[in-house]
Amino acid sequence: MRVKSHTQSLQEYGRGIIGGLLFSLPMLYTMEVWWTSFEVSPWQLVLYVVVTFVLLLGYNTYAGLRSTASWKEVVVDSVEEMGLGLVLAFLFLWLLGVANLEEMSLERIVYMTVVEAMPVAIGVSVGTAQLGTSGEDEEEEDTRKERDAGRLLQQDNGQASTKEQIFLATCAGMLFAANVAPTDEVMSIASNATPVQLLFMFLMSLALSGGILFYVGFRGAYETPANEPPNALEVLWGLSITYATAFCVSAGALWFFGRFEGTGVQVCIEATVVLALVSSLGASAGRFLLDQEYK
Repeated sequence: MRVKSHTQSLQEYGRGIIGGLLFSLPMLYTMEVWWTSFEVSPWQLVLYVVVTFVLLLGYNTYAGLRSTASWKEVVVDSVEEMGLGLVLAFLFLWLLGVANLEEMSLERIVYMTVVEAMPVAIGVSVGTAQLGTSGEDEEEEDTRKERDAGRLLQQDNGQASTKEQIFLATCAGMLFAANVAPTDEVMSIASNATPVQLLFMFLMSLALSGGILFYVGFRGAYETPANEPPNALEVLWGLSITYATAFCVSAGALWFFGRFEGTGVQVCIEATVVLALVSSLGASAGRFLLDQEYK
């Protein structure tokens, strides 16, 4: 394992801080997210932290800064990113006057900080890996080539590549969905939308995802030999994974932020379809932007 200099370590932390703020600053300014901390139960908060930690482990495994990192290094990186997310979230909540140390209890401040910190932690992970300069490390280029060769072998059975796609799509979709799910607008749109509008939202989600994955030429998207068009089964499989991931991410985000309380199953599904239009865009396009292999 290569030992990093103090300058390199500080640069990594700096990229993480910038990335965390770039992806999550809107949530730190969103009143509905502050209110969620007053309503979330302890077990929901624990589940929220566990799911975020699993996503960090997956992202750092498949698209992290060091492609040859051991599991121990992946875990250490994930813990550091979560800790940095907590520090950034508390600092900005205090700066904005939301976390009032004199008027709020310690328990309430902790709840609010944790609710805000988890998306910040994902942003920290993405920023650390993706905001570096190209070619800053020749050794990293060699190890990236080794990882690419390994991925080609893994893709022969389809299992590892599918798992990787799901992890990256979940992280990317969450970064998009988490900024919209807490707002009242999602439920308002869902309650006012007609069945035809909801159907078109669903079809638009599929169209955008299909275009990104197969047709518009994003780096890292699906490529066929001799520029042949993908067959119907490949398109169906890619869209199914992407939209299913986006739909689950959307439902989970809406549930955590209390959007499903006091509503029927039909409204919950409608709201999920509305938010999935946003998260599917992130799940399809964002996962290529989040994976340093495609830079």
